[in-house]
Amino acid sequence: MWGMVKQLDYHSIYEIFRRFQEQEPEPKGELDHTNAYTLVVAVALSAQATDVGVNKATKALFAAVSTPQQMLDLGLAGLTEHIKTIGLFRQKAKNVMKMSQLLVDNFDSVIPSSRAALESLPGVGRKTANVVLNMWFKQPTQAVDTHILRFGNRSGVAVGKDVVQVERAIEDQMPAEFAQHAHHWMILHGRYVCKARKPVCTNCLIEDLCLYEEKTT
Repeated sequence: MWGMVKQLDYHSIYEIFRRFQEQEPEPKGELDHTNAYTLVVAVALSAQATDVGVNKATKALFAAVSTPQQMLDLGLAGLTEHIKTIGLFRQKAKNVMKMSQLLVDNFDSVIPSSRAALESLPGVGRKTANVVLNMWFKQPTQAVDTHILRFGNRSGVAVGKDVVQVERAIEDQMPAEFAQHAHHWMILHGRYVCKARKPVCTNCLIEDLCLYEEKTT
């Protein structure tokens, strides 16, 4: 798929993220949200969908809904109508309604700040939980998606066969000062430079450090 390479050494990883930081000191997630609750909803909706597509679908939704109770008042049919342009929208709508009910019943409508509690919510997996913990609660969690999985293995920054292995590799190898923003830098780099089909190696600020052998010229 991307051809796994050996793990880069600490000094090379440090230099890669120093450059990322210099280029973009405060990287931001690209999913629109208004508070912790709408962030959880947006991330849950983004599975197997693009951030751009999710933002288009949630613009009107989040203008009307910002709490679990407001989502319950909107109802399943109302939510489904808002998000029908997103992949797997019917199942996602059901999960969001179940999640909202659980938040009202068990969490006083407050988004919990622990991974275990977040993962207990319908439609919230490890990646979604890590995104919320990182973006809202400012924890140095690493939300590994397909972009990070590809970039980590191509470059040698974080080598692993699956998202859990890559997440652990990042946690093990990442200099502490870069941990908070690491997954955002990697997602953005994977999305816009280290692309799946044809990476833009000629316009890559870490090309000299990357271990990927099939670089484009």
